[in-house]
Amino acid sequence: MKKFEEVKSLVAALEADADKFYNKGNSAAGTRVRKGMQDLKNLAQVIRLEVQDTKNKA
Repeated sequence: MKKFEEVKSLVAALEADADKFYNKGNSAAGTRVRKGMQDLKNLAQVIRLEVQDTKNKA
């Protein structure tokens, strides 16, 4: 469940940069959003593997 909390906090942290990119046209904020989304993707993959592993052990 700790990893899931990390996902939630990462999304919350990206919210300000997403606003800057989409509403104010700040391209540097867009770069930060892209990096954060990649981190989110990697974290989601780790969670998927943990869930699958736990499921297979049961």
